[in-house]
Amino acid sequence: MPAVSLPARRATERSDPGPPPAAVRAAFALWVTAVAAGAFETALMVGRAPADGIGAGLAVRLAVFTAAVLVALRMRRGAGWARITLAVGLGVLGTASLVVGPLGYLLDGGSLSDALARTDAVEWVFGASRTVHLAAVLTAVVLMFRPAANRYFRRSA
Repeated sequence: MPAVSLPARRATERSDPGPPPAAVRAAFALWVTAVAAGAFETALMVGRAPADGIGAGLAVRLAVFTAAVLVALRMRRGAGWARITLAVGLGVLGTASLVVGPLGYLLDGGSLSDALARTDAVEWVFGASRTVHLAAVLTAVVLMFRPAANRYFRRSA
């Protein structure tokens, strides 16, 4: 029986891009920060929401948070598809979902000064968390496309 030679590497395997550069490591940490902030915001909302109807919203958020961390792990390992998924899915669509409520309020004639005057302590904490959340997402997106990050993702392709 003739010997069958196996290819040195399967076509589906990627080359080892080496350790991630600082920009990619920082982006990963910021994605985890954004997920943590989102989980904290969810906990604050659950504490104020009526008991009925919470289950479905929690299930969706848990799925999104889990997927975000798993995709961020793949991004840290050099998966280009993960970088694009995070940038579009959370960077664009996720950010839009975070700002649509406040923008809608203002576009409907709501006043920022009135909203601030009615804000209680929990809403201030929520707002601070949302600020950290947005800053983490936007900064992570920028870091994932820095020159060192681009070289890293090219090496893994």
